[in-house]
Formats: sequence, structure tokens, C-alpha cells
Amino acid sequence: MVNGAYGRPSEMQTSVTVLCDPDGSLTRDLPLDREPVMLLALAVIALPTTGNTLPPGDCEQIARLMAGHARLVADEVQALCAQLPRLSPLRPLTETVLGEARRRLSVEPRATLASAQNRARVVRILYERLDRLQDLPPS
Repeated sequence: MVNGAYGRPSEMQTSVTVLCDPDGSLTRDLPLDREPVMLLALAVIALPTTGNTLPPGDCEQIARLMAGHARLVADEVQALCAQLPRLSPLRPLTETVLGEARRRLSVEPRATLASAQNRARVVRILYERLDRLQDLPPS
């Protein structure tokens, strides 16, 4: 920013506010940004695993984005799974998908295409499960 007619820089803000929302209370009611994330996930999954298709920094950034989004979708799937009848045939598969997703997401993302593709696949399978649960008739 410029201060006055002499073009001297004014004092810049140097502090930031960090949002801590471990319970997800601020994001719980926000809709998932599904379309752009799924388009990116499908594009990343389709990339050939040989050759240098993406720079490592891009791979890591995509992997982190996919991991964060997968956690949000997993929370949605978990909430719907909790509403299923105890003996529902959908419950075991849903719990297996959630367990596998959480296991994969427990590993820190790396700056590799394989890491980005792994997390993109997690997003895809979680959305498949979410769709299946949302399509159920109300009980």
C-alpha cells in the first residue's frame, strides 16, 4: 500500500488469524464442493503413472486437497451410516469403506502422483457410498 503523495509504503499487516474448528461446527452446514473436486479427482486418476506428468509440489497440493475433502465426505457418510438400522445390509460395507478411507488418510500425503491418485480414489469411493446412502428411502 502507498502512503501519501511520496509513494512510501505504509505499514503492512503481519499477523494472521488461525481458525481452529476440531468439532467441525463451522463447516457442518456448508455443502460439499463436489463437482470441481470430483473433476480434479477423475483427472488425477486418469493420469499415466509413468513419466513426469505433474511437478512434485502440485502432486502434494492435490493430495492434501483430496485428503481434506475426503475427510469431509467421510464425516457425511459416517453420519448417514449411524442412521442405518443395526442389521442393515449396507452397514458392513459402509463401515468397511470408512475404515479403509480413514486408514489411507492416516498416512501423511507425499509429493508423488501415486499419493495424489490414492487420495483421489478415496474421494471417489466415498462419494459412491454417499450417493448410495442418500438414495435410500426414508425409514
